[in-house]
Amino acid sequence: MTTLKRRSLLLGGTALGAIAAIPAMQWLGAAIAGEGEGPVPGTFEITRTDEEWRRILGDDAYYVMRMQGTERPFTSALLDEHREGIFHCAGCDLPLFDAATKYDSGTGWPSFYQPLDNAVGELVDNSLGMTRTEIHCRRCGGHLGHVFNDGPAPTGLRYCMDGIALKFVPKAA
Repeated sequence: MTTLKRRSLLLGGTALGAIAAIPAMQWLGAAIAGEGEGPVPGTFEITRTDEEWRRILGDDAYYVMRMQGTERPFTSALLDEHREGIFHCAGCDLPLFDAATKYDSGTGWPSFYQPLDNAVGELVDNSLGMTRTEIHCRRCGGHLGHVFNDGPAPTGLRYCMDGIALKFVPKAA
């Protein structure tokens, strides 16, 4: 009987400790990923207050676009978008990527090998203990994702974008 009580106490305490640690682990994961750092620095053509951005974007897109967060992989409906058209900024509707440059990178995020001319800006991102190139909308500063040097021809680039930061506009029939 004593062994059973000790075992139950030990297992119950371990379970409670694990449950209590979940918020701390989520915060640590976001901190390690360099997420939640705030808006992209700079001056942009389109500016809004935080309240306006939250109302326009909703909580999830606000977190990605205004706080430099990242959506979970394989959650974007745009992964399966294969029609002709243009991908626009979800924040200001600026055309960003032609659907003809989209490809399946297997990463879980919509990927493109080239943006449209004068569509995106770049910043150095030193989070995660490495240097990456962050991509944002050049007009509103909305965080879109990152670009990597492991993409297909003709550019060799992979613009790995958060689908929630994009909206698709199909080509008119």
